[in-house]
Formats: sequence, structure tokens, C-alpha cells
Amino acid sequence: MVLLCRVGLVNLVWYPLLRSGRCGNQHVTLRGEEEESALQTGRNRDSFAAMLHKLDPDDSEQILDYFKTNVLLIREKALLQASVREEKKLLVENARLKNDIADLRVQLQEKNKRKIAKALFAPVPPTAKPAPSLPVRQSDSASPASALEERVERPGRRRRGERRARPKSDTLSLGEEPRVDVSRLDIRIGRVLSIRRHPLAETLSVQVVELGEPAPRTVVSKLNQKQDVEELCGNLVVVLCNVRPCKLKGVVSQARLLCCSTSDNNIEMLAPPPGSIPGDRVTFNNYPGEPDRELVSKDRVWEILQPDLQTDGRGVASYKGAWFEVKGKGLCRIPTLTNCSIH
Repeated sequence: MVLLCRVGLVNLVWYPLLRSGRCGNQHVTLRGEEEESALQTGRNRDSFAAMLHKLDPDDSEQILDYFKTNVLLIREKALLQASVREEKKLLVENARLKNDIADLRVQLQEKNKRKIAKALFAPVPPTAKPAPSLPVRQSDSASPASALEERVERPGRRRRGERRARPKSDTLSLGEEPRVDVSRLDIRIGRVLSIRRHPLAETLSVQVVELGEPAPRTVVSKLNQKQDVEELCGNLVVVLCNVRPCKLKGVVSQARLLCCSTSDNNIEMLAPPPGSIPGDRVTFNNYPGEPDRELVSKDRVWEILQPDLQTDGRGVASYKGAWFEVKGKGLCRIPTLTNCSIH
């Protein structure tokens, strides 16, 4: 009770001092913005503490702590009120900006509508029509003989009953015809990895051939029935690689093994030169060029070239006198057959 009375007495002393400015600038006390006012406030606080000590030596410290707490609460309240006012101000500004944006959007839409309407309903400018050409009348003084000569000399005029001549095809101007020679065949060296009889045909066999590609190819071919199929496993062969894949008796064949035959029972595979490896390309000296990516069936390139693929008297494979050659390694041959066709 005594402490409350003393606090009330000090409040009577402290409040007039705070209002009159003896305890420092009120703005600085609440907000703490200027350093000079902070120094003055410190000096006033010391004098106020001394005055409290004189009035009540026993409870001066408690009263001073009480006032410090109240000052901090007042300062926090002032800061909170300032932040609330700033937030309200920002909300009002945000609402105004939203209204401005909505007005501008409406104006832009109206402007686009007017532009589209102007483009749709704009009058089309009249096009100038060419003046009709008047026929030139011949002079009456022209003789019938001169009129007949003029009729004969006019180009592009045909007689009655005569057929119109077809325009000559300008093949040279459009480009040369595609070449049909052995350079269009993609012939490479391969190695037989495995071989087995066809499950649905006794005369056919299925080989898995390595051609220097990421994955081997499956080839279906007709081999000599007297020959053991296991003998070809691991051998090098000559393969036509750019034929179109086709299904033979249910198995897709992705290439063609080149061989020679004198009869259905005597078939020999074309043998590469020694030192060849899978992926080596077979070339022809007189026929440079890059092979087709895939032979088109309607062009019948293989059917046109196959009759000229033969072996000579030494068993060397050739096309119109150009040998099957692997650069730097040698020529492709047939082991025992000579003067026979390659297929």
C-alpha cells in the first residue's frame, strides 16, 4: 500500500516533467531517432533517479524500474501503431494500383476491338482493269497473197485435224538420271557368328553375321545341302548390306550372302582376301561413289546389276571387268568355281 502511494506520488512528479520536456524530447523518448536528444534524456534520467532517491530512498530503485518498463511499453505501442498506419497506407495504395490496372486493361481491349473493326469494314480499293485490246484491222489495200503468207508464217498455229505436239521433256535441265552401276551396292566383309538350319525349310539356313556394326544381322540363305553348316561358323563372307529386310519362311533376313553356283547342289561362298576384318567395304576401281542407304524395290537395281556380277577364269569376282577389291588387302575370289555368275 505504501509502495502504491509512493508510485502515485512519483507519477504526479514524473508526468508533468514528461509533458513539459524536462525529461527529454518526447519524440526521442518514444522513437529514439536523434542522438543528441538521447544524451539529454540520459542526463534527465540521472537527475530523475537522484530526485527519487531523495523522496524515497528505500523504494527508489523499484519505482525507477517501474517507469523504465512503462517507457518501453509506450515505445513499443508507438511503433506498433506506426506499423499499422503504414500497412493501411500500403493497402490503400495497392487497391488504387489494381483499379488503375483494370482501367488500362479495359482501354486496351477497346482499342483492339476498334482496330479489328476498322480492318474488317475498311473498303477494298478498286483494282484497275486492263484496257481491252482493240483488234487491228488490216488495210483494204493488202493483197490476198500477202495475207496467205502471213498466215503461214505465224508460229504456233496448227492445221485443222493436226494433233498438238507434246512438249519435249527437258531432262538435262532437271538433272541427270540416277546412275545404275555397282557403286550403288553396299558390299562389306562379315564374319559368321552362328549358323543353324531353318526351322520351316530344309534348304535354308539362318546365320548371324557380324558386320562391324553395334549389333549383328540375321541372314537367311540357301546353302549346299551336302555341306555341313557348322563348317561356316567363324568364317569370313562377302555380304550385300543395303537390301531391304524381308521375311523368309517366318524369319526376317537383313542382308544377303554373295555366292556362286553351277547347279543347285554346288554352291560356294565368295571368300574375302586374307587380312580382312568385319566391316571392310568392297570397292570397284572404275566405279567410285557412295552406296545407297537402302535399295528401292521399284528401281530394281540388284536385278539390273546381277547378270554382270561374275567370276573370271581365275575365280576372281568382278563387275564388267572391275574386280571386287578390299583396299590394301586384296581381291575377293571363289575357291574352286570359275566363269560363273554371282548371286
